[in-house]
Amino acid sequence: MANPCTCGIPGRRGFILGAGAAALTLTLRPFLVRAAGDYEAMILGCIDPRLQEPMRSFAVTHGLIGQYSKFTIAGAAIGVVAPAFEKWHRTFWENLAATIKLHNIKSVIAIDHRDCGAAKIAFGDASIATPAVETETHRKVLAEFRGEVGRRQPQLKVETLLMALDGTFVALS
Repeated sequence: MANPCTCGIPGRRGFILGAGAAALTLTLRPFLVRAAGDYEAMILGCIDPRLQEPMRSFAVTHGLIGQYSKFTIAGAAIGVVAPAFEKWHRTFWENLAATIKLHNIKSVIAIDHRDCGAAKIAFGDASIATPAVETETHRKVLAEFRGEVGRRQPQLKVETLLMALDGTFVALS
């Protein structure tokens, strides 16, 4: 016996597949954004494996998923401004310029962290010997970072944070 004509009307299976595809598209929409366009920020973070999840949690809680690019370098802002890492500086600034051109970001968020090995390399063990000294080290580095961004990319808003190892953040200005 021949199959009955459906005249182009999808059967139950086709309807279910179509509805499933539509639901999946709506669910993934924030992640299916264009490569070029308007995005919110670049997050500058450290390579330390202990901090990857807290940085992602920061992006989630601040509504940045699908709206930011990420640049990861040892020491975060330390890697961008400390003389000990001078050879790395140009790479960051060129990447930031490309991110602005491609993604039209509005801000850069630098997240330094406590117990930073790059701080020891750049400034010595004494630079993080006590919480107060460590905070002051990061305050100076992040101030220099803000100044450099302001000089090179004055249209960007700059947010600078110090993250504790428990994933809490303190704004340093």
